[in-house]
Amino acid sequence: MSAWRLLLTRPAEDCAALAQALGAQGVASHCMPLLAIEALDETPQQRSTFAALQRYSAVIVVSKPAARIGLRLLTQYAAPTPDLPWFSVGAATAAVLAEHGLHVHFPDSGDDSEALLALPMLQQAIAAASAPRVLILRGEGGREFLAERLRGQGVTVDYLPLYRRVLPQYAVGELNRRVLAERLNGLVVSSGQGFEHLLQLAGDDWPALARLPLFVPSPRVAEQARNAGAEIVVDCRGASAAALQAALEQFPAAAL
Repeated sequence: MSAWRLLLTRPAEDCAALAQALGAQGVASHCMPLLAIEALDETPQQRSTFAALQRYSAVIVVSKPAARIGLRLLTQYAAPTPDLPWFSVGAATAAVLAEHGLHVHFPDSGDDSEALLALPMLQQAIAAASAPRVLILRGEGGREFLAERLRGQGVTVDYLPLYRRVLPQYAVGELNRRVLAERLNGLVVSSGQGFEHLLQLAGDDWPALARLPLFVPSPRVAEQARNAGAEIVVDCRGASAAALQAALEQFPAAAL
């Protein structure tokens, strides 16, 4: 039985699945979703984009919510499914797309844009087109790094926002109360926005919570957390359950 007792902060459905996976490995956890997904209203742009997917050299899907909503729109507006390469930032998103029968490429080295850009299959898809054009399915806002790097390679990049992430409503001090009540000794976030919501909800309790080990999915989020004062940050190099479990095995609770 692991000594870890973790606070999980993913959206409710993903949080429950992660808790179940951890429980099977003897890791105790408590779910407190700090991200809620709200699908955007369907627009003519969404319909026309999915009806004309064949004009793209590649489609990049940056998250599981983008994959789920994108697949629904794909089923509605793109029949038959165009034969083009699909890419995801991580394995978990790729698994959602693969369940629909799509062949998806993703980096093994980490769940972030930097790892995706280094993926040979993506570079091959771009090089194969005389006028490469890439579609990125994502939520509102988000990093511009991926699009900027692709545009620097002469690629036309189109964004299609499909959802927004919001912070669920909690009472002031609720985060720290749950940590103390459940005797939690570690925090887990799955994205930069998830960390921002953690920081926002922590409020005046952040200095105390910042002393707990914090598990994050990428070097970028690790830097974000350290800059905010987190004292012990573990980069899992991925947001999947397997990546978190590997990090927990590498860093036993007693060693941190």
